[in-house]
Amino acid sequence: MSSFFEEVKRRKVYRVAAAYVIAAGGIIQLASAAFPAWELPNWALRLVIVLLLIGFPIALILAWAFDVTPQGIKSTPALAPRMQRRRNIVMLVAVGVIVSAVAGFFLLPRASAHKIDKSIAVLPFENLSDEKENAYFADGIQDDVLTNLSKIGDLKVISRTSVMPYRGKASNLREIGKALGVSTILEGSVRRIGNRVRVNVQLINAENDEHIWAEDYDRDLTDVFAIQTDLAKKITGELQAKLSPAEKALMERKPTENGEAYLAFVQAKNLGCAVEDFDKLKQSEQLYERAVQLDPNFALALARSSLLQSWIVHTFDRTSDRREKARALAEQALRLQPDLPEAHLAVGFSYYYGDNNYDAALREFEIAQRGLPNESEAYLAIGAIQRRQGKWTESTANLEKAASLNPKDSWPLQNLADNYQVLRNFDAANKTIDRGLNMNPDGVGLWETKSKLAIAEKGDFSVAEKAFAAAKSVPMTNQEKLRIAGSRAGVFVLERKYQEGLREAESLPDDLFHEFQQHLSDKYYLIGFARKALQDQAGAQAAFLKAKEILDLQIKQSPDSPDMHIQLAKVLAHLGEKDAALAEAQRATELLPESKDAFGGPEIAAGVAEVYAILGENDRAIEILDGLLSRPSGVTVQGLKVNPIWDPLRNDPRFQALLDKYGGKA
Repeated sequence: MSSFFEEVKRRKVYRVAAAYVIAAGGIIQLASAAFPAWELPNWALRLVIVLLLIGFPIALILAWAFDVTPQGIKSTPALAPRMQRRRNIVMLVAVGVIVSAVAGFFLLPRASAHKIDKSIAVLPFENLSDEKENAYFADGIQDDVLTNLSKIGDLKVISRTSVMPYRGKASNLREIGKALGVSTILEGSVRRIGNRVRVNVQLINAENDEHIWAEDYDRDLTDVFAIQTDLAKKITGELQAKLSPAEKALMERKPTENGEAYLAFVQAKNLGCAVEDFDKLKQSEQLYERAVQLDPNFALALARSSLLQSWIVHTFDRTSDRREKARALAEQALRLQPDLPEAHLAVGFSYYYGDNNYDAALREFEIAQRGLPNESEAYLAIGAIQRRQGKWTESTANLEKAASLNPKDSWPLQNLADNYQVLRNFDAANKTIDRGLNMNPDGVGLWETKSKLAIAEKGDFSVAEKAFAAAKSVPMTNQEKLRIAGSRAGVFVLERKYQEGLREAESLPDDLFHEFQQHLSDKYYLIGFARKALQDQAGAQAAFLKAKEILDLQIKQSPDSPDMHIQLAKVLAHLGEKDAALAEAQRATELLPESKDAFGGPEIAAGVAEVYAILGENDRAIEILDGLLSRPSGVTVQGLKVNPIWDPLRNDPRFQALLDKYGGKA
């Protein structure tokens, strides 16, 4: 060994080894910093390290064999015996390989993990203004920064709905980052005094709670857009995200030059987030109208106003006037700014909610998604259309993307669970809902979906009882209260506890339904069904006639609603009006056939089967149910077993044969 080390020293291998290590270390450091900025793939850095590691023993062998002299590179003269020389060379190669292997063990995993995680959550900004009503202005600054960032395809940006629960909470940023699935968090504060605005922000590494960057802005109110744009650009730079020319142009475009119009817009958008509070939505509607009055070229306000109208159409008021207004506002926004992604999103929803025109809606949603690569709503809309087209795999992937961008919002998860339920993949459906409940244990909609899954899969009503118990301690909007009360009455009927269901339904005063007329007919249908089961024919007749009266009025306002037509068909069947009932069922099927809608169509078909069962035409009812059980739909064997709707079929041996046929599938 001593002779080996003497030879290493004589041949100056130490010097070469030290120089190689220093040079290789510098190359690795330079590549680690430059490669991500150049958008080179992560394997490129690993390749550089591997080549340098392989080169180390080669450099040692060359240093052993040659020497640099004033006369040039010459072979180093051998002084040791031949056997000793062979042993020394073997030892030299072994040392070189061992050193490279050890270095690779430490360097390669770090190189694999070096890729920058370009994900961010923008937490609600703290309002430091003396006037507390300026909180909406702080929200507006935060929301606009978030919107600018969300248009950058190279970033992952968490949606507003998922960050708002952290308002005013001194939560651990590491925990927030883990919950939202991001590596960085932006937090800040806003102080507005008259026409002056002071904004303080800091970008924080959510993995170690270290500050990456901070900035203060003190500007006039008219410069607020410049603040938002500058913030988005600096954050993009810090996260080494690629910014395309189109994304840069969208980010730099001012939505309006009118400060008062912008303030009205910010308030409107804030109020519009209360999606189940019709009073707040109407206030939002008025503020959007004011913003557009102040600046008729405010395309973003027109687009957001259209989206609000479409949501009201979908949830509260499906009148033709409201639908036409949604379309007109969206098209006006698109004329003013053809490349505005929100305008395409608005046009898409006017086609979807207003006309059930899925192909036209999907084209617009896909355009919007390209301009809003981090907008959860765009992925959710695309997924909702794709499942209606029977594209279940693509739909599920887009709904998963929506959920990842908006992890605190239960709506994407409920839609995703609906997909799995229709495919009768109850394990995946329950895991999806449990993900939501882990984040929001009191989520009313999540519990409602979980209880429906339990009934459809196992005929288990215990989960529904837990859901109702959980709902008692949670503040709810009027719509949520009505939905829970209606669900509770419905579950009583499913359990054949008709007196309890009747009492629950009749306890709801009609004036609670003034914003939700479409649910008022459900109330009287449920009352009629329960009274009929209790042999109260006169009471049942009166309730069904009341439901018919309500539905007739609603259909005059919305003649192309398949849900209303199929509900009217059921009511008419209970009233013994066979021909009219079948005509309404046929109309519902024409409006929404399964060939047009693979998700909603089966619901209409199940309603048609119910109409036939009520009318005593068992063969047609069983034929339809057989088809629904053989393809994706919400119909399950356990659902058929427990639901008293199908009691008219119980004594038919063909119905029992149907349950036996599909018993192993659900």
